Amino acid sequence: MNSIIVVPGPTMSPAAQIRLAPGQTLRFGREPLRRNGTGIGIGIGIGTGSGIGTGSGGAPHARHALHVPHAGVSRSAGEITATATYWSLSNFSRSATYVVENPEGAGEHIKIAPGRLDAPVPFEFARLVLPAGSELLTLDVWAPRHDYADRDDPGEPDGEPTALPFPLDRSSRYFLVLTALCEPRLRGEPHAPLPTVEQVVERLKPSWPAANRAAVQWNIDYLAVKLRLKPGPDTVDPGPRLVGKKETLVSLALRFDLVRETDLAALSAAPTGTAR
Repeated sequence: MNSIIVVPGPTMSPAAQIRLAPGQTLRFGREPLRRNGTGIGIGIGIGTGSGIGTGSGGAPHARHALHVPHAGVSRSAGEITATATYWSLSNFSRSATYVVENPEGAGEHIKIAPGRLDAPVPFEFARLVLPAGSELLTLDVWAPRHDYADRDDPGEPDGEPTALPFPLDRSSRYFLVLTALCEPRLRGEPHAPLPTVEQVVERLKPSWPAANRAAVQWNIDYLAVKLRLKPGPDTVDPGPRLVGKKETLVSLALRFDLVRETDLAALSAAPTGTAR
């Protein structure tokens, strides 16, 4: 499974998601490959130097590039480095401070000063904000391999905690979406049809007023990555397209008790007519 997934902002090239394995880097800027002498890179795989990776994996220490076509962005603005469960950011700018926001953190953010190298980023979801003249450019970075120790495992006095096979952050929005999908079957109807995306949106509105179809669908897609329902894009055989994504997610969540009846407390009071 890839360690980091970068989602470029508008006008950036390439526009597709960039997946980094541990040890791989993504350099970004107006001319992101200029610094290492490989020429001007306009995206993944562009340039003549060795070590330029592909968008779906590649050598463990492959270097990738993201072109940010804005005059207010440095030629080589910075670099993202993937590790096993998190990522770090280097700011190559001489004057601009970069901000990394947690979109789910009610304003939580960290600042990366000019010249700062390899600053660790702790957020599972992050938005990198680049000041560019009078504009703010953004790109998203996901770290789906965030691990969580088993809360019920007392562990050995001198040993490492047990890592969960399906690490989920129960305070996240994706877990709220998964809980809403599982709700009909957790309330006593094991064969109940799953709610539509529109029904999930309405169900979550009281606790998540900004919920909409696109946001809920995004979280469903992210859960498919998080729970490893499909092989990574760097595998030889990517396998068939995942059909019935919601059904697969709910079946997996209920089979392994990833969502329990006690988790329904995070939702608002059950609507009228919901089976209990």
